[in-house]
Amino acid sequence: MKPTDQPTDSLTISRRTVIMNTGLAATALAGLSSCTTYGSAPASEPSPSGSGQGSGGSGQGVTVKAAEIPVGSGKIFPDAQTVITQPKKGQFKAFSAVCTHQGCIVNAVTNTIDCPCHGSKYSITDGSVVNPPAPKPLPPKTIKVSGDNLIVS
Repeated sequence: MKPTDQPTDSLTISRRTVIMNTGLAATALAGLSSCTTYGSAPASEPSPSGSGQGSGGSGQGVTVKAAEIPVGSGKIFPDAQTVITQPKKGQFKAFSAVCTHQGCIVNAVTNTIDCPCHGSKYSITDGSVVNPPAPKPLPPKTIKVSGDNLIVS
């Protein structure tokens, strides 16, 4: 009798063990992939800065010309972890740019504030969650209008 002629029931691994381990591996992969972020570093890591994005690093304020914030949209200041919106002409709002789901920095503002990591979307008016999985609204920041400038602290 050759080794290849052995019946399968003489193997030391049972069918139950193979099925159970396959299920565990699939569950582990699903769990790991649900925590993957796409296109944005978590807020604890440094973010690249662009030119003309106001002043300040993480935790510092932002000063920007009011004309730079589009009506019905907004602008993100990743270094200051701030997003400024203008829901209606002359009405300015400021929020933390850190997603309340996994801590990624939001990356787009249209008629919503969008997080690239898992698809959370927030209202440009009050920062409330429009599309989960974010569990709570973006925290508001203090914004003052001083002449043509907006100052966020």
